[in-house]
Amino acid sequence: MASATRDASNGEGVEFIHEDDGSITAKDIETGVASFGDTKAEALRMLAEAIELHEGGGEPVTDEDLEVWGLEDAEPGDEELPDFME
Repeated sequence: MASATRDASNGEGVEFIHEDDGSITAKDIETGVASFGDTKAEALRMLAEAIELHEGGGEPVTDEDLEVWGLEDAEPGDEELPDFME
């Protein structure tokens, strides 16, 4: 069972959730954005990056990126849903 630590009386700050597998999730209370790592420091670094992307930072994914990552350039809804989702 995961456990959380937080002091969010003003709606700001970070909540740390200690997961059953030993990882730590860091959640920004104001935005609800979360990320995780093996340590608090790693979770905070990942959270900082996630918040930056959430706020419009970073660079858009290009067709070249999709090719490098081995992902198809498919539009949402191009494929049929699996039976369990119908």
